[in-house]
Amino acid sequence: MNKHDFPKIHFYDQDFVDIYTKTWNWLGDYWIDPKTGEKSDDGLFVYPSHGNLILDQTESIFSSFFLVYSNKNFPANQNIDYFYSKQEDSGAIRWKYDVKTGKPIFEKKNPEGIGLPLFAWAEFNLYHKSANKRRVKEVMPILQKYMEWIDKTFKKPNGLYAVPFEASTMFNSPRKGSYYPVDFNSCVAINAAHMSALGDILNDKDISFQYKKMYFSLKTRINSLMWDNETGFYHDLDKTEHRLPQKTIAGFWPLLAELPNADKAEILVGHLKNPKTFGTDHPFPSLSADSPDFKESGEGYKGSVFPTFNFMIIKGLEKYQYYGLARECAIRHLYFILEGLSPLDAKQQGDLYEAYLPCKEGPACCRGESDFPRKRFLHFIGLSTITLMIENVIGLSISLPRKTVDWIIPNLEIMGIEKLSLKRNLITILSNKSNRGWGIQMESEKLYYFTINIIDQKKKTLPIPSGKCSMLIDKL
Repeated sequence: MNKHDFPKIHFYDQDFVDIYTKTWNWLGDYWIDPKTGEKSDDGLFVYPSHGNLILDQTESIFSSFFLVYSNKNFPANQNIDYFYSKQEDSGAIRWKYDVKTGKPIFEKKNPEGIGLPLFAWAEFNLYHKSANKRRVKEVMPILQKYMEWIDKTFKKPNGLYAVPFEASTMFNSPRKGSYYPVDFNSCVAINAAHMSALGDILNDKDISFQYKKMYFSLKTRINSLMWDNETGFYHDLDKTEHRLPQKTIAGFWPLLAELPNADKAEILVGHLKNPKTFGTDHPFPSLSADSPDFKESGEGYKGSVFPTFNFMIIKGLEKYQYYGLARECAIRHLYFILEGLSPLDAKQQGDLYEAYLPCKEGPACCRGESDFPRKRFLHFIGLSTITLMIENVIGLSISLPRKTVDWIIPNLEIMGIEKLSLKRNLITILSNKSNRGWGIQMESEKLYYFTINIIDQKKKTLPIPSGKCSMLIDKL
């Protein structure tokens, strides 16, 4: 395969296709050889900041969710493996590293250098896009040791974890007094659930049971202590286990962790539709719009919209089968990104940004932070322009070990994907309309199982043979 043979997407709005393609084309500028500082496709995925090359754990984990679609032009595991190589004897893996020196970076507000523990979530996704069981076996001891360090260092007698809320990247969020952050505790639950799933992949019942037990224990504590019936929301706790008043974007991590029951989830999702809280024009602000600290200018984490958190919420909506809402929000979010790239004011030069305004078009602001928001910060923005585009706008969900492709869409449109590499299998799935009605054309080198789910209309699973084939939707 030639370099830059990335999978092509088809969609009725060509602007969406263009921004997807541009993201892939721009990615090469941010792969750097740590030894020479020169651009290298085999280097690390680093965003240069003031001449410094710093590798961030959160950025590296999240970016793996779109790098898996690069048709192996860029390795999705390269940055993650760098963090594994830095694991200390205690099991610690720190949040940030200086690529030039290879040493961890510690900050005053986060003295232990703890980041969001989501390595197992990333590994689970890598497995389903590569079917590499050997990798799961190799990384499991690292992941276990890391979880042991987190337990030993941050777990308190009440079963919750106490870390600085800054560990979640939300540097100026109005979360003063937070001792037990809802996002970090939910991320430990997410990681535990995926550790259990990785144990199942390895047919290791002990690992599976150990982390399943850990997950359910944490689920019980978060639901009993952090959920507030009056606000219909999950809140941080102070040191005395009292809930703090602010509703921040951190309160949606429990959706991704599948912590709320159906009734609580419905209430929580209600906030995403409510313009007075998180249903702003550009979904979703990092702070509830009814907060006294909310700023329409964004001001960092006082209202800015971040692609990472939108990705997290949209993946959480999928867990509770809110597919239509997930797609609608992904499309709205992408339109605001497009506006930022091509502003209506010809005097302004557009670009892709780390964060956006919640109530109108354009990049967010933050007084006192000259490099906020970072331009063309692809570690985050690629989640929207690539992953959400493939998984939520087009609607494809792919698992290589299961040999399944699910296509979940609210209605039929002219769209699809072409030449997506799944291991050594290139697949193409396109929908279009002819005189005979809506049809789907497919091409694959190997057999797989295809499920089409037109929400509230029809759902059908069919084995797709190798070679070219087509089907008429009305005949299903």
